[in-house]
Amino acid sequence: MSAAPRELEQRAQDARSRLADDVDLWVATSGAAGPHLVPLSHLWDGSRILVSTARSTVTARNLVLDGRVRLALGQTRDVVVVDGTAELVKPADLEPAAGDAFAAATGFDPRRLAQPYVYFWVRPWRIQAWREENEIGGRDVMRDGGWLA
Repeated sequence: MSAAPRELEQRAQDARSRLADDVDLWVATSGAAGPHLVPLSHLWDGSRILVSTARSTVTARNLVLDGRVRLALGQTRDVVVVDGTAELVKPADLEPAAGDAFAAATGFDPRRLAQPYVYFWVRPWRIQAWREENEIGGRDVMRDGGWLA
């Protein structure tokens, strides 16, 4: 038996907590070769999500060509899905505080690697959160970049 559905306010708070507390997420992009899905570490700054990947990856190429991205966090019975737009940030242009916060949160500092890495700030425009079928209706907790609760 499923638990009672959470109210919108609780789902929005749970989504913010997952964004802040989880280290890794799934990044889905699309390009000439079709859809691409990879796990990456991330940092949530309260309004944007910072991810990093090697400059030569399919993910980086796709995001540079088409900044649309879908992110997923959590388990299948407690999921947060983020649709957003990614903006390329070269390591030299990343605010030092953001780079330090990313390294502290993820245990991984791309600025220290020999292989060239890039960062992407993802600005969410839609976030959905649900656990069970009874939360599918009304699963949007953010629309058009604004929290609904």
